Amino acid sequence: MLIYDVPLFQVLSGCAIIVRGQPRGGPPPERQINLSNIRTGALARRAPQSQPDQKDTPDEPYAFQAREFLRKMLIGKEVCFTVEVKTALGREYGMVYLGRDTTGENIAESLVNEGLATVRREGIRGNNPDQARLCDLEDQAKASKKGMWTEGGGTNTVRDLKYIIENPRNFVDSMHQKPVNAVIEHVRDGSVVRALLLPDYYLVTVMLSGVKCPTFKREADGTESPEPFAAEAKFFTESRLLQRDVQIILESCPNQVILGTILHPNGNITELLLKEGFARCVDWSMAVYTQGAEKLRAGEKSAKERKVRIWKDYVAPTANMDQKDRQFVAKVMQVVNADAVVVKLNSGEYKTIHLSSIRPPRIEGENKDKDKRFRPIYDIPYMFEAREFMRKKIIGKKVNVTVDYIRAATSASETSTIPAFAERTCATVTIGGINIAEALVSKGFATVIRYRQDDDQRSSHYDELLAAEARAIKNGKGLHSKKEVPIHRVADISGETQKAKQFLPFLQRAGRSEAVVEYVFSGSRLKLYMPKETCLITFLLAGIECPRGSRNMPGGMQVAEPFSDEAMAFTKELVLQREVEVEVESMDKAGNFIGWLHIEGVNLSVALVENALSKVHFTAERSSYYKTLVSGEEASRLRKDKVSPQFAPCFCLLAFWGHLWSHLTISIRLKVFTDPPVPEYRRPDPGSRSRIPNEATGLGMI
Repeated sequence: MLIYDVPLFQVLSGCAIIVRGQPRGGPPPERQINLSNIRTGALARRAPQSQPDQKDTPDEPYAFQAREFLRKMLIGKEVCFTVEVKTALGREYGMVYLGRDTTGENIAESLVNEGLATVRREGIRGNNPDQARLCDLEDQAKASKKGMWTEGGGTNTVRDLKYIIENPRNFVDSMHQKPVNAVIEHVRDGSVVRALLLPDYYLVTVMLSGVKCPTFKREADGTESPEPFAAEAKFFTESRLLQRDVQIILESCPNQVILGTILHPNGNITELLLKEGFARCVDWSMAVYTQGAEKLRAGEKSAKERKVRIWKDYVAPTANMDQKDRQFVAKVMQVVNADAVVVKLNSGEYKTIHLSSIRPPRIEGENKDKDKRFRPIYDIPYMFEAREFMRKKIIGKKVNVTVDYIRAATSASETSTIPAFAERTCATVTIGGINIAEALVSKGFATVIRYRQDDDQRSSHYDELLAAEARAIKNGKGLHSKKEVPIHRVADISGETQKAKQFLPFLQRAGRSEAVVEYVFSGSRLKLYMPKETCLITFLLAGIECPRGSRNMPGGMQVAEPFSDEAMAFTKELVLQREVEVEVESMDKAGNFIGWLHIEGVNLSVALVENALSKVHFTAERSSYYKTLVSGEEASRLRKDKVSPQFAPCFCLLAFWGHLWSHLTISIRLKVFTDPPVPEYRRPDPGSRSRIPNEATGLGMI
C-alpha cells in the first residue's frame, strides 16, 4: 500500500476529492480520489443546454452539507491518502487523512460520525478493523440523530440553485457595490470564475474588472488550445481561490457580462495577476474597478520592468532614451492648436511636444465653403476655446515634461489616404501638479484616444484621462454639450487695404488696445488678434528698423540680413501668444498697421533697440519714445554688440538716402490717410513764396 502526501486541490463532493502535486515547470497533473466504503448525496447538476427537454437535477439531502464539511476542513491543507482499489476505468478508491501521514484525522470516519455519509455495508469484510469502525460510527450517528439521521428527511438542506439571472444589470445594481459572500466553484481562465453567491445560491460567472488573462481558444474540432501562459494563469488563480470563501464586489454589467473584484484575506487576485505577469490591464473595464486603477497600472508596470511571463519580450516605448530626455523642465513658448506645445529647453533648443493620448476638436464633415480660407483655430468648434485655455494657463511658464512614447514618422503613399507625419514626441505635461491634458479633457476641449489592447504607446496617466472624459460627458462640457457650438467670426484684414482703412480711425482713437500676438513674421512684423474688434491685423513696430530675413523674390531668394533670426527669436520669446497692448499710429499702403506694442510695461521697439537687434528709424523723432530709443541705441553701440557696429562711415550716405526715402513715403502716406481733403489748388502769385512747410515734403528732417 502506497502512501501519498499532496496538497488538496478541490472537493468534488462529500466522497470525492482532487489532489495535485507540487508544480514543476507548469501546472501539475490532477488526480481524483474517491473515499472507500462510504457514500454521500449527489450534488445538483444542471441539465445540458443542448437538451432542453431534460430538467435540472437538484441536490440530494445533505449532499451540499457533506461537500461543505470537507471543503472547510481540507481546502488549502496537505492531505495523505492511500489507494486501496483501482477499477478498470481508472477510478481510484482509498482512505484520506488530514496531515502528512496516516496518523491524522480519517476523513471518511469524520463524515460518517457527523451523519453526512452512509457506510457501504455490502462490501465490508469482518476482519477489517477500519471498516468495522465505520459501521460503529454510523450506528452512533443514528442513535444521536445527527445529520441525515435527523427526523424530517433533510428536505430543508436542499439548495434552491439559481443558474440564470433574468436581468443581470438590475441584479448588479441592487448590490450597490457592497461585498457579497461567495464561494469560487470553477475557474475558466485566470480572470474568469464561476461563483456561488451566498446566502441566496446564485451561480454567476464573474469577469475580473480591469484585467484580462490569456485564454483557451476553442478549435473547430471542439478541442481547446491555450494561449501562451493561459494554463499557468488559470493554475495561479485556482491555487489561490478555487473553493475558497471570498467576498465579491459586483461592479458593473456591460453586455450581460458581470464585472467584479474578488477580495480574499490574503490579497487581491486582480493585482497579483498583474504583478506576476499573468494578465494585462483592460481599459474598457478598468473604469469600473473600485479598488483604485492606479494599483493595477503599477502592478502591470512592475511586471513589464521585470519582463516576466507575458511581458518576457516587452520593450518600453522610451527604453532607448536617456533619463534626462524622458523627464525635463522646459519653458512653453507656443501653443499649437490644442494638443501640442513648443517648449524651450535649458540648452536653448526648441522642441515640439504633443500631449499624449488626447485628440483636439475636429470639424465634422467637409468644409462647405470651399472658397473661404480654412482657419482651424477659428473654424473648428471649441478649438479656439481649447487653445485659449492652454495659452492662458501655461504660455511663458515652466512646465514638467514626462515623455511617454515616440510616435514614428509615417509617409504618405499613393495607395494610402494617411497623410505624412514627422516623428512626434508625445508626453505628459504638468504645471503645479495639474496634468494639462487631463484638464483639457475635463473641460470638454479634447477627447481621449482609444487604443488596441496591445498598444502600449499611450499616456502614463491614461486612466485619469478616461475618468476625466467620463465626467465631461456626464456634465455635458464642451464637445459633449448639447447646446449650439460657439461660432467665432473673426475678420482677417491682413493685406486688405480697403478694410484696413475702415478700421484705422477706430484703432487710432482707441489709444491702447488689447491684443494677442498670433504670429511673428520677423523681429518687427507680427500678426495680432484684436478681441474687442474680433479681427486679425498685421502690425509693424514703429520707430525701428529690424534686419530683414530671407524672402522669396522674383529674381530668386533674398539673403537674410545679419541678426534677423536673432531679432525674430527675441520677439517670439517675449510676445508670441502673449496678451499685449498696442497703439496704432498709421498704416502703410499694403494695409499693415504701424504703431507701438507694450507687454507688461515693456515697449517692444525699445527692447529690440536696447538688445542691439534693431536700429532707430528717423520717423521715431516725432514719437514720445524717441529719447528712450536713442539712449538704448547709444548704449548698445557702446557695447559694440550685434546690429550697432554696422553704423560704419562707409554706410552713412546709404543710410541717409534710405532714411530720406522712407520719410518721404511715410509723410505722403500720412497725408493721404489722415489729413482732411486738400482744397482746390490755386496758382500763387508770381511774386509770392510757397507756404508749404518743409515737413510736408520731408525736407524738414534734413
